Amino acid sequence: MKNSKLYEVRPIKDLKDMLNSSAEIYGDKAAFLSKPKGKSQYFPISYKQYKSDVDAMGTAFIDLGLKNKKIALIGENRYEWSITYLSAVNGTGVIVPLDKELPANEIELLLKRSKADAIIYSDSVRDKIEPLCEKDTSIRYFISMDREENQGNILSFHLLLQKGHKLLEEGRREFIDTKIDAEEMSILLFTSGTTDTAKAVMLSHKNIVENLKGMCSMVYIDEKDTFLSVLPIHHTYECTCGFLCQIYRGCTIAYCEGLRHIVKNLKESKTTIMLGVPLIFESMYRQIMNKAIKSKGEKKIKFAIKLSNALAKIGIDIRKKIFKEIHEALGGHIRLLISGAAGIDPQIAKGFRELGISLIQGYGLTECAPIVALNRDVYYKDEAAGLPLPNVRVEIDSPDEDGIGEIKCKGGNVMLGYYENSEATKEAIRDGWFYTGDSGFLDEDGFIHITGRKKNVIITGNGKNVFPEEIETLLNRSPYIKESLVYGKGQSDGDTVICVKIVPDIDKIKEDKENNLIPDESVEKIIEKEVRNVNNALVSYKHVKEISIQEEEFIKTTTKKIKRHEELKQ
Repeated sequence: MKNSKLYEVRPIKDLKDMLNSSAEIYGDKAAFLSKPKGKSQYFPISYKQYKSDVDAMGTAFIDLGLKNKKIALIGENRYEWSITYLSAVNGTGVIVPLDKELPANEIELLLKRSKADAIIYSDSVRDKIEPLCEKDTSIRYFISMDREENQGNILSFHLLLQKGHKLLEEGRREFIDTKIDAEEMSILLFTSGTTDTAKAVMLSHKNIVENLKGMCSMVYIDEKDTFLSVLPIHHTYECTCGFLCQIYRGCTIAYCEGLRHIVKNLKESKTTIMLGVPLIFESMYRQIMNKAIKSKGEKKIKFAIKLSNALAKIGIDIRKKIFKEIHEALGGHIRLLISGAAGIDPQIAKGFRELGISLIQGYGLTECAPIVALNRDVYYKDEAAGLPLPNVRVEIDSPDEDGIGEIKCKGGNVMLGYYENSEATKEAIRDGWFYTGDSGFLDEDGFIHITGRKKNVIITGNGKNVFPEEIETLLNRSPYIKESLVYGKGQSDGDTVICVKIVPDIDKIKEDKENNLIPDESVEKIIEKEVRNVNNALVSYKHVKEISIQEEEFIKTTTKKIKRHEELKQ
């Protein structure tokens, strides 16, 4: 498998230019598939309509006096969210997307830190936001996506949108005529962390545009594709890769109704591409394989995979026919899955590909808008984070004897800095290089491999570095381990013992016991065997010595990353 020529991408100056040109090119084609409350079917919203609504809301924002102000945005993935985002950045001011899962007190603190003048919110966070009307904050306007009427200082989003359309009809052009400074701050994003320590990342149009062009030159998507928007849209991964990228390329975005509705929404929307995180794809793969094995038998499935793999090597691809039932269970149109936010088990990527569904992964950070590296759809390594985007330089800082060091990158996607935190900015960006805080290496083909977070590394008594993520990846491959968290515990003699907290998959253990696939032993003994198997695959200084088992799943971010430090405090 060799790398091939990059795909051609349309030149754009900024996100306003992107939307204007996409509306002109794709016109009446569906930009969104939206399902309003109480409705059972998706209905399409065209590119032309979307641009008109963005222009109207931007005009209404300026009429409220929000020019050059910060506008906070909080709610689930929906059309009104997407209108607000580009209405803010394409001529009004700065958008401040917030996590709807945060508790009310944390939302209030982030609003104070951002100095937002307005907040647009949905009913899902109404009880967290509306009490702020009575508090001393910088917010002048509370704009509800769901209220039908204005009430005091709470405005109806849809009435405001109607007003914007009327102002446009009257000839108001302040928003439409605003020129964009692509290098100014337009987006303010808070990283996950405690409210006081969460850094506020400043991004510009240029940062996002560089990312869009780099990504789309490596993975082919076009106007025939439909994306299912599943991950929280306030997060830069979903926002850039699952929203703005699609508007750039003329795709259709369907909003998922929630994790429990993924399969139903895949079918209804005829989704072709889906963004996700390892936890979603790993769960999806295990479910469809378990169902297929129960239906057809393990021997038949293994034979079908072996046969289709052999035929694929000689250019005959019959995987979609052989595994027709699996494809139909996922809507019948899925061609590509893209994983991010954490490394995925290479066996899962290989497993999906053997079923006729490509899965690739990328690597990024909020500070890089977010993508740094990406596996190509035609050139990939399942165990690697990907190749650097063509407009991003990546180097390894101070590599050790194995070539492992801190990953640093340079490019137009790198943030402007941290808001009101020059000290943290100087620490993160040095001589134009952004220091990611991730450890890894570059292989002979230029692929980036992540070994773990620099701050998570465990240093043993004899000075050896152990990356907990490496051990966790191996442990999580066990069908009896749902989640694992590896950490080091200091000893009185100066040594460090490798320990692990494990959440077992009780249902799978019970099922395999009933089918006589494993001995009728205690959960503790079964997990000990799984840990022992992993230890046998590792050098001795990486061996897990202490195991603790818990039933409750670990605390996670909204993108399903384990909050390691919070979990270890408990």
